Amino acid sequence: MLRNLEDTDSKIHAIIHNEAIRQENEINLIASENYVSRAVLETTGSILTNKYAEGYPSKRYYAGCYFVDEAENMAIKRVKELFGAEHANVQPHAGSQANMAAYFAVLNPGDTILGMSLAEGGHLTHGHGVNFSGKFYKSVQYKVNPETEMLDYVEIEKMVEQHKPKLMIAGASAYSRTIDFEKLAAIAHAHGALFMADIAHIAGLVAAKIHPTPIGYADLITSTTHKTLRGPRGGLIMSSQKLAEAVDKSIMPGTQGGPFMHVIAAKAVAFGEALQPSFVEYQKQIVRNAQLLASLFKDMGYRIVTGGTDNHLFVLDMRSKKMNGKIAETALTKVGITISRSCIPFDPEKPWITSGIRIGTPAVTTRGMKEADMVHIANYIDEALTHHQNDTKLMSIREQVEKLCAQFPIYSK
Repeated sequence: MLRNLEDTDSKIHAIIHNEAIRQENEINLIASENYVSRAVLETTGSILTNKYAEGYPSKRYYAGCYFVDEAENMAIKRVKELFGAEHANVQPHAGSQANMAAYFAVLNPGDTILGMSLAEGGHLTHGHGVNFSGKFYKSVQYKVNPETEMLDYVEIEKMVEQHKPKLMIAGASAYSRTIDFEKLAAIAHAHGALFMADIAHIAGLVAAKIHPTPIGYADLITSTTHKTLRGPRGGLIMSSQKLAEAVDKSIMPGTQGGPFMHVIAAKAVAFGEALQPSFVEYQKQIVRNAQLLASLFKDMGYRIVTGGTDNHLFVLDMRSKKMNGKIAETALTKVGITISRSCIPFDPEKPWITSGIRIGTPAVTTRGMKEADMVHIANYIDEALTHHQNDTKLMSIREQVEKLCAQFPIYSK
């Protein structure tokens, strides 16, 4: 594998080799990560990376685009079928770029937006002050209910009435419960606001009809193409036909130049995989694994934010074990379990430290792990956190982790 790279640049080859070993030998519970299929991997690394193709199929600013036009048209056709969308733009380089372009399609600098607070589970691009979304627009942030830690639709409507946003944004990066897109759309539209759903984390669940769809309710839908959707790293915008032209112009020439045709073709492959019946069962298993893990941790005395999960992730409040997210992340890294530290609602800790850790099951489910394996994983995590200052114990746990991983290779040898 990668013989040309080994001959040309042995240092980068070694880095890739080491990363491959790390991925094979570690349990990945980062909710925003996954493993693409070999077909997606091959397409992403294909000669399509050589082709410049500014513009859109049949309307390019470069010649020689007839084959990449076919690939992009296929990606658009498949994703529209997958989600039931009227219009789709598959050119965004990432989720943040998709959100930027979606905003630019319907907003002017200084317009008011209403999005979910990052600390309560939202995303940087939903109006956080350090992000373009909080700098270009007048941002108002809604939180969760302090008691239930879930979305408070009554309070959100009060904020819409008070602040009169031009755009309301739904979606999250660390929220474990079902989002009622229909209700949020009704709230936004009743008060003259447009409604956007960012389904980056739950796109696979939405495609499999396990989570309610925003299609038909939201004016704009953005997503990444990795995470639960299990495609290459990239972005996506869907919309009604009414906003199609504005969306397309907002991507090119508004915010991007040449699209990544190798990634767009890989998106087409991933959308094709997601249209297969097996994808639905895969998504169901993701949720079963997450719900069992959350239940196991609850039985072990950990506090789960919102009390459980309806989707692919949940957040553990590490204060229930008298530690913070940074300490927990460090201990789990030592045993070969990767998670991401996460704020909890109304977190007293600084964002770099956090009081929680976010646990997600897409990647381990892709490896083929099921309920029995979640029991082992929960025990490994509990032992590592309990003995986080005992390096000898942590090394012993790491050996067990590697033995479990060996039973579920990411890519068959």
